[in-house]
Amino acid sequence: MERRGEDARGVELRSDRAHGARIYDYILGGKDNFAVDREAGESSLRIWPALRVHMQANRSFMHRVARFLAIECGIRQFLDIGTGLPTSPNLHEVVQSVDPTARVVYTDNDPLVLVHAQALMVGTEQGHTAYVSADMRDPRSIISAPEFRQTLDLKQPVGLLLIAIVHFIEDDAEARQVVRQVLDVLPAGSYLAMSIATDEFDPVPLAEVQREYNRLGETLVFRDRATALGFFDGLDLVEPGLVQVHKWRPDGSETPGIADKDIAMYGAVARKPI
Repeated sequence: MERRGEDARGVELRSDRAHGARIYDYILGGKDNFAVDREAGESSLRIWPALRVHMQANRSFMHRVARFLAIECGIRQFLDIGTGLPTSPNLHEVVQSVDPTARVVYTDNDPLVLVHAQALMVGTEQGHTAYVSADMRDPRSIISAPEFRQTLDLKQPVGLLLIAIVHFIEDDAEARQVVRQVLDVLPAGSYLAMSIATDEFDPVPLAEVQREYNRLGETLVFRDRATALGFFDGLDLVEPGLVQVHKWRPDGSETPGIADKDIAMYGAVARKPI
């Protein structure tokens, strides 16, 4: 799919550099990407053929997390930071299938996601979905947005999802601070769900993938297990703790027979203590 530099509403689409959400979209078979994203996707797949399996496993992790929070934890409102391009089922489709009154706020800074925001905001009549155009590096722009304040009741627990997103922040301290600033606003009893990129299971090809992302203008940072655990300091980890995403509460919906070396993402869910 080729687009001009701006869409019909004058939104700058930044088609001259790769973007993680659009690379993800391309590898998963989507059409909302540019030539530079396809180049990054294809070259990365040549280097590490497991990339598509890895991304599918991460998506499946998000679905299982959403069902767990909605069914087992009774969470009825969600904040998804770095939501990316619409790939059904989206978060609101999963949680509103459990309870049609569930409320979801999506956030992203990619102008192409903004163009598709209306697709994300089609939920049930009983529930509500909203979209905040904001950069996760500026948490205040998220938590001060009218859409955030009007959609979520901060007297009730919230499910905060950061799925495959913090690897776009290079500095560890900055990444932790971003997560903490949002979590601090949420009430006790809220949950944090994250997937965090790691190269601990197949480091050689992943180093090449990282260089390719960087060459085409996108940041990609891998973190070891100890660093990944640091995001959950002060929270109560839900069993089985921090594991590769395909090992987090498998329910039969994930692709069978996945090799550990083919998954470059840790995942965990934790509760903010009361």
